[in-house]
Amino acid sequence: MDPRTLPANWPNRSAARIHRVERIDWWVLDTGPRDAPALLMLHGLGASGHSFRRTIPGLSTRFRLIVPDLPGHGCTRTHERGRLGLGPIAEDLCTLCEALGIAPTAVIGHSAGGAIALQMALNTAIPRVIGINAALDHFEGVAGVLFPLIAQGLAAFPLTAPVAARVWASPERVSRLLDSTGSVIEPEGKAQYTRLVQDTEHVRGALEMMAQWRLETLILNLPRLRKPALLLVGTEDKAVPPEVSETAARAMPQAELRKMAGGHLLQEEAPDGLSALLTDWLEHTA
Repeated sequence: MDPRTLPANWPNRSAARIHRVERIDWWVLDTGPRDAPALLMLHGLGASGHSFRRTIPGLSTRFRLIVPDLPGHGCTRTHERGRLGLGPIAEDLCTLCEALGIAPTAVIGHSAGGAIALQMALNTAIPRVIGINAALDHFEGVAGVLFPLIAQGLAAFPLTAPVAARVWASPERVSRLLDSTGSVIEPEGKAQYTRLVQDTEHVRGALEMMAQWRLETLILNLPRLRKPALLLVGTEDKAVPPEVSETAARAMPQAELRKMAGGHLLQEEAPDGLSALLTDWLEHTA
């Protein structure tokens, strides 16, 4: 999606910029005090950085926030179409942080972003990690709802993304699909998802990421993650069952599991975007 075509009221649009790093044009929101500890925030598959719109105001009073659109999603464009799996995205995010001169004190990830956050914590010196309804099982999360196609077979065909965008991009259909995650978000938030799904390049990026997604190695290595980790779980999540995070927490030596009322889009349901809870945990584990 071309940033110039974003609606005027797109969340935090004025604080985001394009950063060219190798063969990726990253759309990155950078906000908060420049001398504050930095947090890297990763959205889920099929979404964009807009999904943290309620979280950012509260966290940005205490932290510098780096919120990119993932490769192929939103306004981030990549020329490396074969690097949309879990490992390559984690590597490319580390390269982005180096280019920005950022050493995150923690990574916060929602859904697929939670899996990427854990992968980054395993492979780097990032000291803490937070997963919000982390997608640590086969893809049945938000993207599996928004794009219910057999991505493994279809992502290679150029007509797939235009067809998917045309079929699924009506406001009514997107609203129903979002509701089916177990979350109820405000009409403005639903309109933002509709705008994403109407963009062929965004749909193509989501489908290609689904086709390249592999979790086996990450799940096998979770017992090696000897760092503080917080897994937040919505008890009404219809996209990633709560049992997924429960199983992961048992495998991780320093994981804390917290359940709360809500569906898959927890940070979009909470009035403060979970910012108070996140700030408290980050400050107590510093």
